Order: sequence, then C-alpha cells, then structure tokens
Amino acid sequence: MKKLLFGAIVLSFMSACNSDNMSNQNENPANEEVSSADMFKRGCASEEVRQEALKSNAQLRQKFVTLEANTEKFANELKLGKVLADGTVEIPVVVNVLYKTTAENVSDARIAEQIEVLNADFTGINADASKIPAEFQTVSAGDTKVKFRLVNTIRKATSKTSWATNDDMKKASKGGIDATNPSNYLNIWIVGKMTSQGRTILGYATFPESAGLWNDGVAIAAPYFGKTGAASPFNLGRTATHEVGHYLNLRHIWGDASCGNDQVTDTPTQTTANYGKPTYPLYNTCSGVQRSVMFMNYMDYVDDAAMFMFSAGQKARVQSVVASTGARSGLRLY
Repeated sequence: MKKLLFGAIVLSFMSACNSDNMSNQNENPANEEVSSADMFKRGCASEEVRQEALKSNAQLRQKFVTLEANTEKFANELKLGKVLADGTVEIPVVVNVLYKTTAENVSDARIAEQIEVLNADFTGINADASKIPAEFQTVSAGDTKVKFRLVNTIRKATSKTSWATNDDMKKASKGGIDATNPSNYLNIWIVGKMTSQGRTILGYATFPESAGLWNDGVAIAAPYFGKTGAASPFNLGRTATHEVGHYLNLRHIWGDASCGNDQVTDTPTQTTANYGKPTYPLYNTCSGVQRSVMFMNYMDYVDDAAMFMFSAGQKARVQSVVASTGARSGLRLY
C-alpha cells in the first residue's frame, strides 16, 4: 500500500507525465459493438493539462501545494474522528453542448441519464458494485457523500469539427460557451470530438486548484457521454465519472508514472494504466512486491463495463475538497 509522501508531490508537477491518448483514431459508429482492442483505448488529458498549467503559473502551483496539504490534513483528521460526515453535498451542474451534427447535440434524456450514472457511481449504488472483489470490499468507498443535480443546459451550434485541450470550448470569443459561475457550479462541456497533441481523447478536467477560474470544469467528447447512443466500449457513462473524479481531486490510480503515487493509501501501487476488460486477479510488481491491482477503480483506464468502484481513501479526498473549508466549498452555496 502507498503512503502519503507530501514532500514528493511538491516536486511532482515538474516531472513529465504519461500521454493519455487513444491508440487508434478511426471513427466508429456510436452503436457498433466492438472491444477496446478492436477500437481504441481510453484516454483523458487531465493530468497532462494540469502539468502544463502548473509549469506556467506560480500562483496555481501554490494553490496546488496548499490543496494537497489540506487534503492530507483532512484525511488524517477523518481517521482520528475529528471530522464528521455532515451530510451529502449536492453539486449543481450546468451542461454546455457544442454541436455541429444532430448526433453531437446530445438529448436532454441522455444528459439526465448521465447525471443518474454520476449519482449512482458516487453514492455507491451502481448495480455493478456487486462485482467488487472481496479483497477490495473492505476499502470500497460506498457513498462518497456527493451527489449531482442538473440545473441548466446551454446549447450552441458550431462549425468546428474538433476541439483541443486549449479550452477554446470554454470561450464564447472562440466559438465556445463561457462557464456559468464556475465557483458555484460544475460546468460540463460536450463537444463532437476532442484532441490533445494531435491524438483523440475522451475528455479532460481541471483539478481543484483551478476552482473558480474561467476554464474550471469538465470537457467530454459527445460519443462518450451518457449511455444511449454512446460509443462502445465507453457507453456506460463512466468517462464522466472518471473526469468528475479529477475535478474532485482524484488522480489516475497509477500516479501517471511507473509504480507512481496517486496520494491514496488504500489503492495498491500498480505499474501503469490498465485497458480493456482485465480478468481479476491481475498482479503487478513494484519495488519487488507483487500486488493484486484495483483495475476496476474509476480512475484507471479500463473499459466502462470493467470499472465500478472508488476507494475509501479516494472518498476522503473528495470530501476534503467539498468540505466547508475545501477548495470547492463554493459548490455548497447553491
């Protein structure tokens, strides 16, 4: 099990991060059933975008250091019983849809469906939670005490066929949609296609050190949003679960490095990302120790059908940022 090594994370933003991308950029009809091996692998650019932002912004780096210090303090106090769960925080959501085609203009029903998935996954009532192996049931988060409520949907037609991770979809001046009060609302942007450094990705998110900034929120490509009409094997709404996890301060489970650290004590260290639909148990060896890895965690890169849990340590990180003293405390004001 990993230990929280806060001193190390202060330097972590200076290191190069793994490139999160799809191995095959060929388009696929939304309803065609194919395996990830035949199509492409999950990819999100959240950590990549974060590292670039931290390199160029000293103020953001200081917020990052403070955020992690407060998160560690909250987690330690939670263990000591000094922090009491004071009820569920309901996060208000604004969905911004940028579309060129009818397929990209995702329906109200599909948006509602995605919100239902987020609520099920973050409260631990997802049907496939029954698949959590006995080994990991003792550290399963269950209810993270976070829920989501759709408060508005904004739609805008566009002539653009692809959007990059430069946040243009978040700027009306660039043809996008400006965020709705990002201090108090989770903004989600849906676009037809998204790329990072020329590679197609599923989505990306900002981390809590960006709370309230004009670009704060989550961006997801339309084929991987919701369930009905989404592209297999990413058609169970888990791309949003993964990206909102980043928004609430969860890192990739492998720490974006070989045998890296995701700053969570109860997620086993693993060599790298997992893809497709691995068979449990799956073993990795780090520092000479062989472990069964938690590939079914929402913060890995497996297919939607293969991910179905957060850990208790991840729950503590989520609660720390939505607490009254947390970086995303503004979400409580709705």
